[in-house]
Amino acid sequence: MKKLLALIVLIALTISITPVKASSALATTVKGLQGQSLKVSTANPKSGSLITVTGSNFDENVGLYLAFCVVPKKGAPPTPCGGGVNKEGVSESSIWISSNPPPYAEGLTKKFLPSGSFTEQVLISRKIGKFDCTKVKCAITVRADHLRGADRSYDLYLPIKIKSAKKSK
Repeated sequence: MKKLLALIVLIALTISITPVKASSALATTVKGLQGQSLKVSTANPKSGSLITVTGSNFDENVGLYLAFCVVPKKGAPPTPCGGGVNKEGVSESSIWISSNPPPYAEGLTKKFLPSGSFTEQVLISRKIGKFDCTKVKCAITVRADHLRGADRSYDLYLPIKIKSAKKSK
């Protein structure tokens, strides 16, 4: 009986001290404070690829910027972002989503779909200005547009890890 008890204790100790490998997979979905959700088709794309970004349950009265950006210090807006400011409304790196844009922005924004949703393609590049996203943290980001520029309550980040290029031999 003592041998059986010793064996059970030994097995229990072995199980409890065996390290568990944490998942290296990055999240592909994040939820916001107001119930909004942001999802990416992949969190590990190649540089130069387009990824699909889907949002839902956003407040349609608040315009958003959707972009691939360097992750800022806590409390700061996401910046710099790939593509910079999208003044022509045609960039794949920075997208302005608003169902009620100011008059000067007509044609520059994408409208929300029903229920505060959207689906857009965002271009991923290894470099954002002088920053290398294989060396600094970069993410797909959503933030309130410039009409609520100081409001950080709409900020969402989905970290992106760019696949390294295969080295030729």
